[in-house]
Amino acid sequence: MAKTSKIHAKGVRLVHPERGREPDDKRQRNAGIPLELDWLKQVQVNRSAVERRTATLIRRRSVKKQWQAAWLLRAVSCIDLTTLAGDDTPGYVQRLCAKAIQPVRRDLLQALGLSQLQVAAVCVYHRLVAAALEALKESAIPVAAVSTGFPAAQSPLAQRLEEIHASVAAGAHEIDIVITRAHVLRGNWQALYDEVTAFRQACGVAHMKTILATGDLATLRNVMRASLVCMMAGADFIKTSTGKESVNATLPVGLVMVRAIREYEERTGFTVGFKAAGGIRTARQAMDWLLLIKEELGSSWLCPERFRFGASSLLGDIERQLEYYVTGRYSADFHHPIG
Repeated sequence: MAKTSKIHAKGVRLVHPERGREPDDKRQRNAGIPLELDWLKQVQVNRSAVERRTATLIRRRSVKKQWQAAWLLRAVSCIDLTTLAGDDTPGYVQRLCAKAIQPVRRDLLQALGLSQLQVAAVCVYHRLVAAALEALKESAIPVAAVSTGFPAAQSPLAQRLEEIHASVAAGAHEIDIVITRAHVLRGNWQALYDEVTAFRQACGVAHMKTILATGDLATLRNVMRASLVCMMAGADFIKTSTGKESVNATLPVGLVMVRAIREYEERTGFTVGFKAAGGIRTARQAMDWLLLIKEELGSSWLCPERFRFGASSLLGDIERQLEYYVTGRYSADFHHPIG
């Protein structure tokens, strides 16, 4: 049962990849600003209000049928398809990259009126950057490398900087760095600013996604202040989690971070992206995050240049939901392996 080829959702417009992604973001990268401690002192976060806002958001918005399909296709285009396991091999990364290039079955895409769809990036450890680059050489998909002592960030600063240099030299287009949580917990904002500034300088032309590891930061006020400091230091994206903490991406944390992004843009004119990572496994969860971004930052953020999911298993559930939309039935989970 093929559906209409014109799939639109309010605030989400899909384009064929050969015509380019939309919107075409020509704005300058976040250059950063001097550390403003007075700004940080003014930060207050009402946890109850944040939790009410996120609970209300997901209850009052319902997206169905072709609109849901459009949102899910947009979610696919924003995924950083990730593997960060101890048993990763070049062969597994090659299969992951094949899935990145063709994340949704061709017959489903054709039924949905698309000729092509790709994920936003492939994210791997440094040792596997070369394998990912080789597997993606015929595509425009960037390779991201996790760095700076991921996930704990406990190695010496010089060693973490060298990790960045090595991944950039290997050809990584994006670097996902991890902050020192102790700087946040102790309120040592100058140390955090200096650290992230050094990481940004080491990244050079590679875009830097700054992982806050929000589950380790104790309070939402700390999340807000850490977000602002990292943006002041030049982060291109701020990211919730490594995926290795006991608590990873949650909507209340996301709300605080995207409001920090909005405030930073209003104050400086610089646009910073947002990445939700850790524990996002279902299409329903992806929809909740997309709704949060649209409501708080606007439709222009619903693109891979400004919004990402860090995920591995999410793609399989999205493909199952798209299959149900097209055919009226689900296939088994094991029909959607990586590769």
